[in-house]
Amino acid sequence: MRDTRESRLLLVLLIAIAFALITVDIRGGQESPVDGARQAAAAVFGPVENGVASAVDPIGNAIGAVRDSGERHNRIAALEQENAALKAKLGSDDRNRNRLRELDTLLKTAGAGQYGIKGAQVIAIGAAQGFSWTVTIDAGAQDGIRRDMTVLNGAGLVGRVTTVGPSTATVLLANDPDFTVGTRLEKTDELGFATGQGNGPLLVQLLNGKAKVKPGDRLVTFGSHGAKPFVPGVPVGEVVRVDPLGGGLTRNVYVRPYVGFSKLDIVGVVVQAPRTDPRDTVLPPKPKPAPTVTVTVTPPPPQQNPNQQNQQEGQAQQQGDQPALKPDELNQQPQQDQQQAQPQDQQPQQQPQPQDQPQDQGEETP
Repeated sequence: MRDTRESRLLLVLLIAIAFALITVDIRGGQESPVDGARQAAAAVFGPVENGVASAVDPIGNAIGAVRDSGERHNRIAALEQENAALKAKLGSDDRNRNRLRELDTLLKTAGAGQYGIKGAQVIAIGAAQGFSWTVTIDAGAQDGIRRDMTVLNGAGLVGRVTTVGPSTATVLLANDPDFTVGTRLEKTDELGFATGQGNGPLLVQLLNGKAKVKPGDRLVTFGSHGAKPFVPGVPVGEVVRVDPLGGGLTRNVYVRPYVGFSKLDIVGVVVQAPRTDPRDTVLPPKPKPAPTVTVTVTPPPPQQNPNQQNQQEGQAQQQGDQPALKPDELNQQPQQDQQQAQPQDQQPQQQPQPQDQPQDQGEETP
């Protein structure tokens, strides 16, 4: 086509129509007038996506075989093909083991909550007819999938079904900004609404502005009327941050989801809701704290000086050589020691008594 004025006007007109359709689709929400066209596109492109997903590996192997072929490198090519075959076998074994592990975890989660599920596999990330956080699964209306059904995996809540085709369906992920789900806090039963924030944690607004919540608390889905779009008891995530009390009617907390939305493979669509609310039974068990080891350190006795030790030994030997005293001697011993301790000059002196001198009877006094 030549670059003429008519072609430019046609291009501008097509762009304007595209923007108009996008605006109408966004404003219409779930009741969008282009929902029929979206379902038709899903019905047309769903099998194509499924076929492309299953045909990628054979095409890649064929291209590798053509690239490695050559007459002068037959031996090298043969060794490379054997190596590639071994790697592919090991890779497929690891992938199968991972899928079996995911399927086993999914079945245990569904059994704990008494959910009737339909297994499916993620075959495409993002939808061709929108710009939301969505995935395409290989199960559709032919498998009993309906709109507004809960989607989960072994870890917890994945999202909800928004568009259903004959053999495929589109799932809106829980981290999408347009995704909202009612939640219930474990044990305390505080209610709130969780909203996706893309790659960040989920934002949960608790209805009680004075609710007691702390990091580590866990949340599950509260459930919807008629179990659509959400069944109760599905694990949502764990609180990682709590905004301080601001006196408002609600309180914001941030929740790390259990599901890794960037590595989805095996999922389950809940086609039959549980008869009773499973409450907190589907939550994974909390990790046990590591045992605490207490070490008691006793300080060593103080070292004595060798001279003091010799003196103590000498005194003990002297005390051992002295004979034992009788009880009477024990009473007299302190008195003797006290008398010996008095100085000699303090002892009482005996005054000489005067002697009567005899008078001579023959002499007379004048």
